[in-house]
Amino acid sequence: MKNLKCLAALMMAAILTLALPVTAFASLEDTGFSDVSADSWYAEAVVYCREHSLMFGASDTAFAPENDLTRAQLAAVLYRIAGSPAVTGRDVFTDTPDGAWYADAVLWASRQNLVSGYGGGLFGPDDPVSREQMTTILWRSAGSPAAGGNGNYSDASAISAYAATAAAWASVNGIVRPTSGSMFSPKANATRAQVADALMNYDRNVDPVITPSGGARVLVAYFSATNTTKPLAEYVADSLGADIYEIVPQTPYTSADLNYGNSSSRTTVEMNDPDARPAISGSVENMEQYDIVFIGYPIWWGQAPRIVSTFLESYDFGGKTIVPFCTSNSSGMGSSAQNLHSLTNGANWLDGQRFSGGTSRNAMVDWVNSLGLDVTAS
Repeated sequence: MKNLKCLAALMMAAILTLALPVTAFASLEDTGFSDVSADSWYAEAVVYCREHSLMFGASDTAFAPENDLTRAQLAAVLYRIAGSPAVTGRDVFTDTPDGAWYADAVLWASRQNLVSGYGGGLFGPDDPVSREQMTTILWRSAGSPAAGGNGNYSDASAISAYAATAAAWASVNGIVRPTSGSMFSPKANATRAQVADALMNYDRNVDPVITPSGGARVLVAYFSATNTTKPLAEYVADSLGADIYEIVPQTPYTSADLNYGNSSSRTTVEMNDPDARPAISGSVENMEQYDIVFIGYPIWWGQAPRIVSTFLESYDFGGKTIVPFCTSNSSGMGSSAQNLHSLTNGANWLDGQRFSGGTSRNAMVDWVNSLGLDVTAS
C-alpha cells in the first residue's frame, strides 16, 4: 500500500495522550470503537484507516472522533514517519523550549518546510491544527502538486494565501470533505474524524509522495549591484543544485547612483525612504514550487537595498523557509534581515550570515552545510 500506511502506527504515538472520556454510541461490533456509530459520516473513514494501518484509536475501544491534534503532535507524527532522523541545532521559534518532548520534531519539520510558524518567532506548539494547516501539510507531503483546477469551496475567500493552492488541490481531488454544503471552514480545528476522512481520501485518490525526508526545492535569489554578492549566490546554488534568480532593477544602477558619499545619489535617496520600492525587471516563474528561498544582498546603510523589499512583497512566501545572507566588508548584517522578515507573512526565517566580498566557495559551502537543510536538486 502507499506510503501513508506507515502513518497509522506512528500517529498513535503522538495522539494516544488525547483520549478523553466519551459517550458510547454504538457497540464495539459495529465499527470497532464505542464512540463511532456505524451510521456516522466518518465511520467508513475510521474503519478504512484502521484496516489499512493509517490511523488507530485513542485507546483500545475509543477513537475520540471530535478531539483535536496540536501542532506539536502533528509535527511529531511527521517526524516519526521519517524515522526520527538525528537533528542538530535549534529551531528559530521562541515558544519551543530546548528539551521539550517535541523539540526535535519541530526543528526537523520546520527544516523540511512541512510545518512553519506564525511569524514573530512563534510556532504555537499547543495550538490545535486548523483544517487549512492539515490540508497544506498533506499537500506538501504529496510534493506540492499543481491544483489542476480552482476548487469549488464557497468560502474560498477565507482561505489563507499560503493554503490556497493546497485547498484547491484537496477540492479537485476529493481529499478534504466540506464541513457543510461546500464550506471548507479553513480556520476551524481539524478533528480526528476529519483527519481520518482526509487520510482515506488521500490514500484512495492520490499517488502519495509522503516522504518528508526526500528533500525540499530551493531557489537562490540575489541582488548584486557591483557583482560582489553574485559569486557567493552562485556558490550557494551550485552546492545545493538549486535554481538561481537575479533581482535585476528595471532601471539599472549607474556608478553615479552608487556614490554613497553623495546625499542626492539615487541609493542615498532610496535608503532614506523606507517606503521606496525600485521596480524589478522580470519575475520568478512558479514561485509556489519552492520550499526554501535564499535571499542574498549587499548591505547599504546598514540595511538591505530597497529593491529586496520590492522582491519580497511581490510573492507569497507563506509556508516557505527563507535564509538571508549579505555581503559587506565592514558592516554586519545588523537588523537588515529582521526588517525584511516583517515584509513576509507566514514564512519561517532562519538566522542569516554576513560575508565579506571575495568569500571562498568552500566557506560558502561550509555555511550551507551547517544549516542542516534536507534538499533535493531542482
